[in-house]
Amino acid sequence: MNFGRAIKLVRTQRNMSQADLASRAGLSVSYVSMLERGQRDPNLTSIEKIASALEIPVSILMFLAAEPDEIKSISPELAEKLSAVTLDLLRTHENESASL
Repeated sequence: MNFGRAIKLVRTQRNMSQADLASRAGLSVSYVSMLERGQRDPNLTSIEKIASALEIPVSILMFLAAEPDEIKSISPELAEKLSAVTLDLLRTHENESASL
């Protein structure tokens, strides 16, 4: 799993800085930075805090973090649908934030 890539993807979609994410998740900026660079693997508590701070379900963050070989048992059709739902979720939140 590549949590760093997933965290950075959602964080940048949310137009959040690492400092914003760290503050909202109750983590240090250096820890968030190390996660995004793949220098640390988060524990479940940190994953939950980060998902909450990013306002997405843990399951979505884990799906985004999955490597292709980790989800090879999922049919291509299901993977495509999950990807589309994930993108819609990110876009919906982005549009809601923009209208505030």
